[in-house]
Amino acid sequence: MFEERKIDKKKGVRIVLLLLTSLAAILIVSFTLGKEWYEGKSQSMFSFALIHFSGYLFFLLMPVEIAFIYYLKVFNLWEMIAIALGTAISAQIVDYLIGVSVSSAVINNFVGEKRILKAEKYILKYGNLTIFIFNLFPLSSPVISVAAGMLKYRFRNFFMYSLLGLMLKYLILSLFFQ
Repeated sequence: MFEERKIDKKKGVRIVLLLLTSLAAILIVSFTLGKEWYEGKSQSMFSFALIHFSGYLFFLLMPVEIAFIYYLKVFNLWEMIAIALGTAISAQIVDYLIGVSVSSAVINNFVGEKRILKAEKYILKYGNLTIFIFNLFPLSSPVISVAAGMLKYRFRNFFMYSLLGLMLKYLILSLFFQ
């Protein structure tokens, strides 16, 4: 009976965290892109940067590639790539540092223990290739960043392979959607 309450409490905490992070994502989009649309203003580079940075934080997980494609039609290609890379790698460094410094119990409440264990398994098995592939494709690279931090994965390798995967992703998206 005690074990059932513990499981119910964990589910309750995860639901509350999911609702709070969903609310945060909705507010970020509403106060940037939504506000611009509502007021009839053109989109700003600041709104893209804020949405993009937020989407790479492990607890928000927004489809940032869609935002990149949308804004690509409005702004200069090289500025978009520079801002996308800068905000993505900055958020992933934050995720990595959270993984290094925050207890696994807290992180598991946000992401789920199974997802973290799976991410750690891939990193331990494939190392740099995991970090590169998860950043190249629209996969859950922020979760990989947190897991790399939790494993105290070598920061230089984490940074380099994240940046390479992100650069290639945004160059490919630019070729297809510009």
